[in-house]
Amino acid sequence: MDRYWFLTNTTYGTWLPGDQRGFVGRVWEHREEDDEEERRIEHALHETPYDANIPKLEMASQSLMKGSPILLNKEQAEVVLDQFRETALIRHWELLAISIMYNHFHIVVGVMGDPKPGKILGDFKSYATRTLSKKFGAPASETWWTERGSKRKIKDEVSLNNRVVYTLYKQPNPLVTWSPGTGLHFGVPPYR
Repeated sequence: MDRYWFLTNTTYGTWLPGDQRGFVGRVWEHREEDDEEERRIEHALHETPYDANIPKLEMASQSLMKGSPILLNKEQAEVVLDQFRETALIRHWELLAISIMYNHFHIVVGVMGDPKPGKILGDFKSYATRTLSKKFGAPASETWWTERGSKRKIKDEVSLNNRVVYTLYKQPNPLVTWSPGTGLHFGVPPYR
């Protein structure tokens, strides 16, 4: 594989822009050293910080919601996992770790070449959306996921190993975890 990525995405409405826990998104930044007063920046990329608590942005985001927040159950998580694995197989990507929680997922994936990370994450989400909607019906929001997600390039082997460990062993209450070496696990991480 030429590149490895750590991908994270939340389910629709569960972690809005402005959230006090911090968030990944596009926000306006004021830069005093520039003549321009503000510019829009995105913090979803490698080595960019997370954004901080912005209560007014969170309230504005809530007012725009088209449906209730999506909370995955175990059966839905299993469907998502199967679809992630199928998508990677079709795309010839190497999955190293997946963890799916009720409100977000993490994927550690290797790819050939240098495809745009938004395309990689988008493929996982779009195929999972089709499968979920076919099996469980489309949600009122017409989407299962938040619009964007975190796409962080993994720079070296140490970082790669750390992301795999984080994905498999450091997630609170995962519905499903998977890696090629440990297989499928439900409800608890696959402790060695």
